[in-house]
Amino acid sequence: MIPKLKYSDKNFILLAGPCVIEGEKMAFEIAEKLVDICSRLEIPFVFKGSYRKANRSRIDSFTGIGDGKALGILKAVGEKFNIPTVTDVHSAAEATIAAQYVDVLQIPAFLCRQTDLLIAAAETGKVVNIKKGQFLSAESMKFAVDKVRDSGNDKVMLTERGTTFGYQDLVVDYRGIPVMKTNNCPVILDITHSLQQPNQISGVTGGKPELIETIAKAGIAVGADGIFIETHPDPSVAKSDGANMLRLDLLESLLSKLVLLKQVTDSL
Repeated sequence: MIPKLKYSDKNFILLAGPCVIEGEKMAFEIAEKLVDICSRLEIPFVFKGSYRKANRSRIDSFTGIGDGKALGILKAVGEKFNIPTVTDVHSAAEATIAAQYVDVLQIPAFLCRQTDLLIAAAETGKVVNIKKGQFLSAESMKFAVDKVRDSGNDKVMLTERGTTFGYQDLVVDYRGIPVMKTNNCPVILDITHSLQQPNQISGVTGGKPELIETIAKAGIAVGADGIFIETHPDPSVAKSDGANMLRLDLLESLLSKLVLLKQVTDSL
């Protein structure tokens, strides 16, 4: 489904990269490291980076380095390493523009019911990855999938990213993964966003990165087709979502464990 994917389809897919493109040097550093790890572990890899963060708590939060510049970096990463890339889109017009630079268009969770956005993304012919709304059941995502398919595009994926639990926390209901798989499309588990603690009083989203391995192992064990992880060389200085990102030098150890877990679960 996703062009340029390498390695065995018996392994899980990895969507990984920084929350937002902060610059060319950072993007290439992360991509090079991830390509190296995934080639050795034979993990099909898609480089992720938002070209703009449209959903921020505060008006003074970092949103990006400029749409054109960031999209150009995403395209350059894909071409240099011959890997697919994914980015978020927030409107029908953005879907048309971003499709010229990346291989997968991602629909943010808060926008997963926006019919015009889903149709526009579908009509680009790109793979469409729809994040499940924090406010929706797994069963209800059938209708988002139908909107893409009814628009003539069968290349659709769903991503679990936690469900609102009170005002400032999320919880992952792992029952939703097999439920969403009944739509006959790949289901990804967004590990790092599932550990967010949104809407903090400070206006800066919190997180629980110490639980990344726990959430990831559970996702593989229940049959997720892929995982989504945001990573950064130094999350403490990341311009977005640093509180729940995985430090880049910790990623290989985690992925090695998940590959072994995948092999065990597939043998049962």
